[in-house]
Amino acid sequence: ERLVNIGDRVKPGDILARIDATDYRLAVTSAEANLLAAEKQVQTTALAKLRAEQLFTKSFSSQAQLDQATLLYDQAVSTRDAAASSLSQAKNQVSYTDLKADQNGIVTAVNADIGQVVGTGTPVVTVAVDGEKEVEIAVPEIDVTEFKPGKPVGVRFWSNDMLVLDGHVREVSGSADQRSRTFSVRVSLPNDERVLLGMTATVEAAAASSAPLVSIPLSALSKKDGQNIVWIVDRDFSTVHARPIKLADFADNGVRVIDGLGAGDLVVAAGTQFMAEDLKVRLQAGEQQSAEQQSARAETPEILR
Repeated sequence: ERLVNIGDRVKPGDILARIDATDYRLAVTSAEANLLAAEKQVQTTALAKLRAEQLFTKSFSSQAQLDQATLLYDQAVSTRDAAASSLSQAKNQVSYTDLKADQNGIVTAVNADIGQVVGTGTPVVTVAVDGEKEVEIAVPEIDVTEFKPGKPVGVRFWSNDMLVLDGHVREVSGSADQRSRTFSVRVSLPNDERVLLGMTATVEAAAASSAPLVSIPLSALSKKDGQNIVWIVDRDFSTVHARPIKLADFADNGVRVIDGLGAGDLVVAAGTQFMAEDLKVRLQAGEQQSAEQQSARAETPEILR
């Protein structure tokens, strides 16, 4: 039986689903019978032990007979205790057939339906607990040191440009993801009814980078011998040369480079598949004039005052 649907709100004690309890109830009946039989055995061995003690006191039986009666009694008591534990376990299994919510929340997923066979540990209903919501972001290793628990950040939402919230970093993963090599950072949000589960958010954080980053278009990125490169234009000779670069991460407007490029470098942004070492290219008029001005400035001596 399933009593909730996706989107339903639940509170502690609400029954979400039920598992067929027939076999579990039969197990309880069997455990009760075993416990009753064990208790009868305790009573029988207790009488036998008492009689053996009386006979031993009157010297009508040996010490070995008394010890045997005592041992049988102790075994019966242990069997009774085990039967009582089995009964408690069986009753617990019956109570587990009612899947109950333990906190206030909302149903976000239903993984099983009526008639489906489920095993131990199989998810049946997923409930998102009410309270503080979070945004999970992936931070590259070059920036992760700037994210500490408690760091204030701004959060914007794709579905509503006017919705801007002030959040703070709650948790930073201690290890990088094996595939993306980024660190998972969880950002806590203030309670706001406009924020719904599953929304897409953009987190804005101020981070001081020790190394300057250069942004280039994604189309400027190439590969050569398994290494990331860009094609740089030599303004003096109008030729292109491959230059290895080190990437920081991928941004919305292109690629961020941490090493290999500097201010003033002229990068080929389109047609990189046609480039070759020392290939002659023709600069646009604006770029040619800019190159001449830079050359003139380089030849003019600087006067310090």
